[in-house]
Amino acid sequence: MTAVLRTEDLCKRFGGIVVSDSVNLTIDRGEILGLIGPNGAGKTSLFNLISGVLRPDSGSIYLNGEAIDAAALYRRARLGIARTWQNMLLFRTMTVLENLLIAPRSYPGESILRVAFARAAVREAERHARDRAMTTLARMGLEQTASEMVVDLPFGQQKLIGLARTLMNDGPVLLLDEPMAGVEGAAYETMQRVVREEAEAGRAVCVVEHNVSFIRDLCSRAVFMANGKILQDGTVAELIASSALTELYFGV
Repeated sequence: MTAVLRTEDLCKRFGGIVVSDSVNLTIDRGEILGLIGPNGAGKTSLFNLISGVLRPDSGSIYLNGEAIDAAALYRRARLGIARTWQNMLLFRTMTVLENLLIAPRSYPGESILRVAFARAAVREAERHARDRAMTTLARMGLEQTASEMVVDLPFGQQKLIGLARTLMNDGPVLLLDEPMAGVEGAAYETMQRVVREEAEAGRAVCVVEHNVSFIRDLCSRAVFMANGKILQDGTVAELIASSALTELYFGV
């Protein structure tokens, strides 16, 4: 398989607290990798290092073989590292459609010169982004919410909108931070289907999730983290069967 994202000896500490301890991780094209472990294991911190929210103290991050250590957060997003957030970070005073329209990797309307001298191209990009946003909402059965304010929608729908916004970045990497927290019923099934479709389309997907059933149903491989370290890498069944990891995760 083709490695899309790779970390090499990635380290990060805050004083005496180590959140990433020589982490070596590889995610292949078309793979859904599960990242599990107890609270405080360093899972979200790893996502923050990969996406550029945090800078590592040492180690390297590679996207399609190219080091991106020096790339700023916005640059990594433009390179195609897309992620969700535990608390979604939706713009609650904006409509659903507006939340999606801010998320494409590139948008010519951000350039004053293009707005002034390439208005036709900007209008075409706006039309394309709007069409893409509506198509993405339709995949999730949420096209009817496009003009609604995010704050007025149920929590499960907000979680789906957070994923939809992330999908507006059509890059090669998709990082999902606890997408299933608080999600059940039809929203659960939709989330599962869409994540699987993204991997089938060739994305490298990594999912941080405490819902072991969700990980087991989607992931052929999983990584167990604790105290900033990767303790085991294997199939989901192998990790669940490990008595040592079960004790760390569930405390029994």
